[in-house]
Amino acid sequence: MRIATFNILHGRSLDDGHVDLDRFAQAVRGLDADVLALQEVDRDQPRSHGADLTHVAADAMGAPEHRFAAVLHGEPGLWSAPTGDQQPRSAAYGISLLSRLPVLGWQVLDLPLRRRRAPVRWPGNRWPTLVRDEPRAALVATVQAPHGDLTVVATHLSFIPGHNLRQLTYLAGRARELPRPLVLVGDLNLDAEQATRASGFTSLATVPTYPVARPTKQLDHVLAYGDVRASGLARSIDTGISDHRALVVDLHTP
Repeated sequence: MRIATFNILHGRSLDDGHVDLDRFAQAVRGLDADVLALQEVDRDQPRSHGADLTHVAADAMGAPEHRFAAVLHGEPGLWSAPTGDQQPRSAAYGISLLSRLPVLGWQVLDLPLRRRRAPVRWPGNRWPTLVRDEPRAALVATVQAPHGDLTVVATHLSFIPGHNLRQLTYLAGRARELPRPLVLVGDLNLDAEQATRASGFTSLATVPTYPVARPTKQLDHVLAYGDVRASGLARSIDTGISDHRALVVDLHTP
């Protein structure tokens, strides 16, 4: 089976700054993933033409099984936070997990939230800026893979250094309570060494994914827990969408 993770930047292309739904659908279709984790996903937002990007992606890849977990609702600049299963019906922003394969069950996990502002130094800035992080969550699916059930945990961790490590440590601990084999996928905002050390899991992909034009960092990961491995080299794909490349890995579950 093929798994992919993709931070889609709400479907926007850096080439022209526009969100084109047909272009987004084509990008998803081109990944040819059986299971796909998406981050920075819009639903009913004006900037993405009021579309439900999870449904657009599901139609494009032929995924009857899919879930969206909102971490914020309202429109940019007026965000507020939902919690757990209390998902908003209004405009929202969050993460998605989609599968062509049958899914036996779903779960949403809330991750620890840093409530105080934190200093972050952005590239090109001499001094750090105090920023507030958004809520973070993980989607869990039990997928009926070709050779047995596979637990997939999809997430998007904080960009605040240190806090993302705490979130990953927490999530890995929760993941160890779930059935194996298991893969944890998503934009972790960590490099490969940090991700494997904090989680204790095995990386199935070592390839840069960010920034999209000339990637020098791997922020997006596929981590394994249990008897699952990559059946070939991972690929970092420039789809023409987002500031990240999509990360694609073919899995083998003995």
